Amino acid sequence: MRARIYQPARNAMQSGTAKTRQWVLEYAQASAREVDPLMGWTSSSDTQSQVRMRFDSKEEALAYAEDHGIEAVVQEPKKRAANIRPGGYGENFATARRGSWTH
Repeated sequence: MRARIYQPARNAMQSGTAKTRQWVLEYAQASAREVDPLMGWTSSSDTQSQVRMRFDSKEEALAYAEDHGIEAVVQEPKKRAANIRPGGYGENFATARRGSWTH
């Protein structure tokens, strides 16, 4: 049984980083998916591909995989630099503002 351990990226539609701090263990698909001819639904007999477990650290996920005999591949995340501007939007409303705020 193969699995992938990774840290999910942030949602492209949001600027927040919720649900990106934990590590995820996700099983690889063991059998091909098939299309139901009547309804057109996609199905698979592999129930392990539906399992997604979350861990607080990469070491916990690796320990779980090792304890249960799971062959795991770790994908390291690509960290991006924080985009914090000095004197950002909040600077518009500061009491120590140097100039008058006009429209």
